[in-house]
Amino acid sequence: MSSSYIYFFIAIIPSIVLHEVSHGFVANYFGDSTAKQMHRLTLNPIRHIDPFGTLLLPAILIFSGLPAFGYAKPVPVNFSQLRNPRKQSLYVSLAGPLVNIILSAAAFGLCKLDIKNFNINPWVLNIGVYFGIVNITLAAFNLIPLPPLDGSAIIERFIPRKRLASYYQLRSKALPIVMGLVILDSLFFHVGTHALGSLQNWWLNLLF
Repeated sequence: MSSSYIYFFIAIIPSIVLHEVSHGFVANYFGDSTAKQMHRLTLNPIRHIDPFGTLLLPAILIFSGLPAFGYAKPVPVNFSQLRNPRKQSLYVSLAGPLVNIILSAAAFGLCKLDIKNFNINPWVLNIGVYFGIVNITLAAFNLIPLPPLDGSAIIERFIPRKRLASYYQLRSKALPIVMGLVILDSLFFHVGTHALGSLQNWWLNLLF
């Protein structure tokens, strides 16, 4: 395995774990203790790693020359337990991308400080770059308004209350469809890959 794959997995696992944990923390703050009761408000990656989605799938995509895509076990959230489900479900959903944006900004600052002080440690710099790129990509991807991605919370605001239960059932089963769309786009259309690639290049251009 090349060093780039090692850096990628060093970045992707904590990034996905923190993304998921943030959903549970915000849900718990607003009244839903489901994640807490199921011991998912922990930074222990073993509690969050999905063997296929977090490890095997990204590896298969990387070795196939396709953009890496992965996911952790979703932190369980019972939106009906929130004190104001209609409003606070949006906050719960957006917590994950917000954490990824913060992590990307922190990685950018670390890299910039390392470069500015002329103390360029390749190990630190590479981890920082991969951490920043992975997190800005996770944030942008998850903000796409398609279920089950976090951006679909925006759509939920316009769904009639009586239809929400059916929508949540659809959302829980929509991940394979999104995965299929990602792979099709990578192979044929390249719309999403170009957009995310432009975002990554923007991040790198700001840094260097």
